[in-house]
Amino acid sequence: MASQNRVDWVDYAKGFCIVMVVMMHSTLGVEAAVGHESWMHVAVAFAKPFRMPDFFLISGLFLARVIDRDWRTYLDRKVVHFAYFYVLWVTIQFAFKAPGFAAEQGVLGVVKLYAESFIEPFGTLWFIYLLPIFFVITKLARNVPVVVVWTILAALEIAHIQTGWTVIDEFANRFVYFYTGYVLAARIFQIAATVQARPTLAAGGLMLWALFNGFYVWIGAADRPFISLTLGLIGAVAVVSVSALMAKSDVFSGLRTLGKNSIVVYLAFFLGMAGSRAALLRSGIIPDAGTVALVVTACGIGVAVALFAAVRGTALKFLFERPAWARLGSAPRLTLQPAE
Repeated sequence: MASQNRVDWVDYAKGFCIVMVVMMHSTLGVEAAVGHESWMHVAVAFAKPFRMPDFFLISGLFLARVIDRDWRTYLDRKVVHFAYFYVLWVTIQFAFKAPGFAAEQGVLGVVKLYAESFIEPFGTLWFIYLLPIFFVITKLARNVPVVVVWTILAALEIAHIQTGWTVIDEFANRFVYFYTGYVLAARIFQIAATVQARPTLAAGGLMLWALFNGFYVWIGAADRPFISLTLGLIGAVAVVSVSALMAKSDVFSGLRTLGKNSIVVYLAFFLGMAGSRAALLRSGIIPDAGTVALVVTACGIGVAVALFAAVRGTALKFLFERPAWARLGSAPRLTLQPAE
């Protein structure tokens, strides 16, 4: 079903991705605390090959509509927007974690870590740190032959560069998916339309993909050169297909709502995640680590959505809506709309 001025399956895809991201952080955090893996680790491992590739591919889908705008407007929409939320939320995260950092490294250590967070992305916020870089480079390279750019980016992913610096490593590992979403947007929309027109055939294809992806994860080969790129691209298409099928019904409308507000969940899920994890593990009320991880995932998402609802229309709306002073001059006003 189509919502006015929106592409529903894109919102489903973003919702699907943000749930997987929160689930990953929640599960790994719980497992690190208890010292062993849980049954939720299977789902996290299965999603790893395509979780972030799909997020970046979807992020590039609508870029063709805006890439030729003047630089002032483009930078406002694609750089300043994300920079504002990064600075704001890295500061909020530090406010919560500063006491622990200070106990270990002292006040000067906290100041140093905060300063370093503008060079080395902090915690979960690396995604919105990288997006502006991708937007700017893609605009600068828009007149370079697509095959040249894509081949270079694919080679970077295949190289599996590991320098220890998040920006360099994730740039090399993820840019190819963002660029693919940009240059193949029309084809991706055609795939979604075909899936919706032939749901039975699409469901069969998805079952084969699940076996294919699961096999490489099971044998421990999903991270190998060439295989990781293949699984990332095919998995991203699989998420598009699943999302297109979901969009034919309102049964999973809650996932669509999460997709519409995916940046809200991404920015604030750590609040509910950290608090619920500490409380559940301390109380021991749920003995199974996998169930704890599942509950922590729900709390991370739920608290973020609740906070967003609570601050809308209040003086605290700046937490999720960029204020006028944080915009570039005459650039048009931007609200939180994921579908561009």
